Amino acid sequence: MDITSLRNISSGAVKSAADTYLTELRNGQDIQEDEAFGSLFDKAVQNLNTTNAYLSDAENEKIKWALGETENTHDLTNALQKASTALSYTVAVRDKFLEAYKEIMQIQI
Repeated sequence: MDITSLRNISSGAVKSAADTYLTELRNGQDIQEDEAFGSLFDKAVQNLNTTNAYLSDAENEKIKWALGETENTHDLTNALQKASTALSYTVAVRDKFLEAYKEIMQIQI
């Protein structure tokens, strides 16, 4: 399982919004309300990158083991478990985010 399709989160309009946020932060403008979102956004992107790295490491370990370059199943097992745990966490966070979004969208003004 690979989450490269989620990498799009760091491109386009979202990246532009993040760049705008950082520019305003550097200029010292009053963006206290946006700071929480910016911090959350940065952590989310960092977690996606970490998850992707774990998945890549697991894939590399599988390839090494399949080619006979290593006989150490301990490293393979650790890499697979890290990737599985990180991916499960990422999916859970995504699901909670979507649930919260749907709830906000149902609020009547």
